[in-house]
Amino acid sequence: MSDLIIGLTGGIGSGKSTVANFFADLGVDIIDADIIAREVVEVGRPALSAIKNQFGSEYLLENGQLNRTLLRQRVFSDQKDKKWLNNLLHPLIREQLILQTKQAKSDYCIVVAPLLIENNLHTMVRRVLVVDISEAQQIARTCKRDNNSIEQVEAIIASQVSRKTRLAQADEVITNDQTSLKDVKKDVFHLHQYYLALVANEKRIN
Repeated sequence: MSDLIIGLTGGIGSGKSTVANFFADLGVDIIDADIIAREVVEVGRPALSAIKNQFGSEYLLENGQLNRTLLRQRVFSDQKDKKWLNNLLHPLIREQLILQTKQAKSDYCIVVAPLLIENNLHTMVRRVLVVDISEAQQIARTCKRDNNSIEQVEAIIASQVSRKTRLAQADEVITNDQTSLKDVKKDVFHLHQYYLALVANEKRIN
């Protein structure tokens, strides 16, 4: 089990995956909440059956997998359905996150979660690392990456906590606005050394 758990978060399009990959290159175990969220609704999992029973078989694709696009559209437009889905999935995701952090082998591990603060997952980590960019950059990058409209991206941003709230929860921040990947990689390396030092210091004290 890792001695230190870092929560990595940021708004849509901020570059969380890029930062996480740089940490992984340094040998840090990465636990991705988005991957776990997909796994808990795979074919054969109880959560998928519950979604089918609640919303209907039209929310499954022909191969039996979840129709994420259709479900996303429904819960975005109906708070009651969103609450039901969150009550189903969040405990399952949290359970897997805890399990995987316990299985981590590196001196510290990183939990990557876009909704770390929104879903109260920051309570299970020791430090919060925020990847920060402006809203204008979020919109530009996400529209280019996902081929979404500006309105779609704005709606996603509005559904997340504000930039101000996210930064208020941060212990460390990587600014990824106009920064080159080389600079981001350098920031990650410096934070890696800092986190290793924190772990080493705790071991000395204990």
